[in-house]
Amino acid sequence: MWKIVFIVLLVIFAVSRLFSSYADVPEVPNIPTDQHWGPGESRIVNTNIRPFKIDVPKEIIDDLNARLSRTRSLRKPLDSAGWTYGVNSEHLQTVLEYWRTKYNWTERQTLLNKYPQFKTNIQGLDIHFYHVKPTVPKGSSVKVLPLLLVHGWPGSVVEFQKIIPLLTTPRSNNDFVFEVIAPSLPGYGFSDAAIRPGLGNAQMSVVLKNLMSRLGFEKFYTQGGDWGSLITANMGVLFPDSVFGIHLNACFSFAPSATIWTIFGSFVPSLTISDEHWSKMYPLSHHWSRMLEESGYLHLQATKPDTIGTALTDSPAGLAAYILEKFSTWTNPEFRFSKDGRLLEKFNIDELLDNVMVYWVTNSITTSMRLYSESFNKAHFNLRIDSIPIHTPLACAIFPHEIFYQSEAILRSRYANMIQINHLPRGGHFAAFEEPQLLADDFWSFVGLIEKKEKTTQKTGKSSEL
Repeated sequence: MWKIVFIVLLVIFAVSRLFSSYADVPEVPNIPTDQHWGPGESRIVNTNIRPFKIDVPKEIIDDLNARLSRTRSLRKPLDSAGWTYGVNSEHLQTVLEYWRTKYNWTERQTLLNKYPQFKTNIQGLDIHFYHVKPTVPKGSSVKVLPLLLVHGWPGSVVEFQKIIPLLTTPRSNNDFVFEVIAPSLPGYGFSDAAIRPGLGNAQMSVVLKNLMSRLGFEKFYTQGGDWGSLITANMGVLFPDSVFGIHLNACFSFAPSATIWTIFGSFVPSLTISDEHWSKMYPLSHHWSRMLEESGYLHLQATKPDTIGTALTDSPAGLAAYILEKFSTWTNPEFRFSKDGRLLEKFNIDELLDNVMVYWVTNSITTSMRLYSESFNKAHFNLRIDSIPIHTPLACAIFPHEIFYQSEAILRSRYANMIQINHLPRGGHFAAFEEPQLLADDFWSFVGLIEKKEKTTQKTGKSSEL
């Protein structure tokens, strides 16, 4: 009996010590806003904003087709394995054949050029971005709100092709509309990559804030998923006065307290989660084993991105396999049990290959993966930015097949001013790509709450809490 009491007291003491060690709120890290990430040491600021169009030389496409035609015979998948061992090689062969013989880059390039694109140099890097303005009748009272739309990995601005018009087209029941700025992250697609270590997700937040300032937007809305979620959430910490509101479709807290409460919740679920959503987090053994199964890519990219990058850079078949597998499994984990990965259930083959092509024609797969190694290292962890509560108005759109789930109670420990949280009826990790209408509607709803509060404040002269 006394042994049990002693053990319980010891556990309580250990937990209390752990809580106290993380109870302090870290100071906002001082991240230089003028860090030069490009070649040389020049601090001369070139503020030009240059129109840009995607125009890939024919030699690159010819080389791609030649490589595709020389793809080695792939090992047959195991019987009834589906995509549980990764991409199914038999289905991949059909994708590669389509890519080589039917995919028309000339037509797809034209489609990707339909929205205005630009480049400008931010902190030594040429940053590529779409800049799409709404059509608002002259003299209209419709308010145009700037929106920074940020993608993640292994996505790109290709993901936003269908959602952009849903954001830039005025709605009859709203007196506002959005002016969309959708950049390619540094090291992704048509944006330059850093030439020196250190450009992690916190530093990218600074780059994109500087981009918005360059465009004349000192305050703006943000929306992001995957890395876009972390990068835009960081802005709420680093630049709270520059962000009207943050909308996320990948919501998570990496604060140590989140892990502690998650573990506590496995013993006393009512502490952290409702009965309705219990199965999305518990039992921990099931969900943590699932995360382990799906996080192999993360360990590679967080430690040796250039090694795996070499293989993917030299082989279009390898690149397609590596990227497309995520668009199957992260869209719905059940898809991995099908021979075709149900890859075309939510996407068409051309738009999936458009995204792969952005990585191939820009030779950016290696530099895109370096974001993991720059964000999962001691230097980044020492910033403790993930442990600082965000007081900017924030919304979470929870899609049922998102690869990682945390309860509302745990999220609120980080998102201190979460004014909207909705569980959407369908969809997975690539929300803007897969369910653009659902995501757009949720975003409009969120902004409506903030704009309504702003109107009330202007009328009464008193600020109301959201």
